[in-house]
Amino acid sequence: MDVLSDAVAAMRAGRPHSSRTVNSGAWGLRFPPSSGAGFHVVVQGTAWLVPPGGDGEPVELHPGDVALLPHGTGHGLAGHPGTPLVDAVQAPDGSWPTPPDREPARADDTLLLCGAYQVSRARAHPLFTELPPFVHIPARPGAHPRLRAAVDLLGTELADPQPGSDALVPALLDTLLVLLLRTWWLTERPERSTGWSAALRDPAVTAALRAIHAEPARPWTVEELGAEGGLSRAAFARRFTMLVGRPPLAYLTWWRMTTAGRLLRADDTPIRTVARRTGYASEFAFAKAFKREYGMAPGRYRKGELGPGPAGPAGSGGEPPRATALPAVASPLS
Repeated sequence: MDVLSDAVAAMRAGRPHSSRTVNSGAWGLRFPPSSGAGFHVVVQGTAWLVPPGGDGEPVELHPGDVALLPHGTGHGLAGHPGTPLVDAVQAPDGSWPTPPDREPARADDTLLLCGAYQVSRARAHPLFTELPPFVHIPARPGAHPRLRAAVDLLGTELADPQPGSDALVPALLDTLLVLLLRTWWLTERPERSTGWSAALRDPAVTAALRAIHAEPARPWTVEELGAEGGLSRAAFARRFTMLVGRPPLAYLTWWRMTTAGRLLRADDTPIRTVARRTGYASEFAFAKAFKREYGMAPGRYRKGELGPGPAGPAGSGGEPPRATALPAVASPLS
């Protein structure tokens, strides 16, 4: 898998959900902070994304615009920035109730597609930690055809469910998340000389990252990783550290431990096998490295016990008790 795919897989938890709603009159919802991630797509009409606590100007969303909230930032969504907001209420099962649509939508209604993802912040990849509180991807003629196609197909499935929709919609939501992140990083994010936006545009660093993610168990050297991108050891080490924020072998170790944690929680694969898949010749060496990173033995981690928490790539904290979803469903208010 490539870096972006791996980053999404490392953080994804639980089943995503979505809704298609028609909003009319003076409507507005307040979404509290959450550890999940979510999005809003305006299909018809306009909506305003209201930052929490008046921190920043409201952002107007036009038809085709997408707003991604990767960090579960509390926010409001309304038909007008001055409309009072009503707290969104979560259902007991963790979903967000979707009132019945009025079909077809009238010309002055706002039609929205909204979705929410459950994510774990325990090993947040820097691709995520560098994202702003919300990402606005405006609709432009001819731009982002793959993203537009995914949005259209999701909207069609939600508007007219067919046999298999229950399986197709979650798959489309996962696809949409990857496309949103790819679109932002590669085409919408302002260019920077350092950080992951620059790293993903650098052929040598990208080649090394792909090699690490493709074969985390391989005993890579800095020289070998530099050769993947056609650079000398010294030149590669400088460039990688500047863009990624840590030396090549330090990132390799961090990704090995991130992969190990995911494997341990995924099933009952023997610890010795997890050790081998992540580049450790012995179970003892693996357990020692794992405990240094996570603050507990691999067996305890597998059982779901909480410890001091792993050291993230940017000083992130420990793993929360559970992943929750960002309230990302808008409903009509009269």
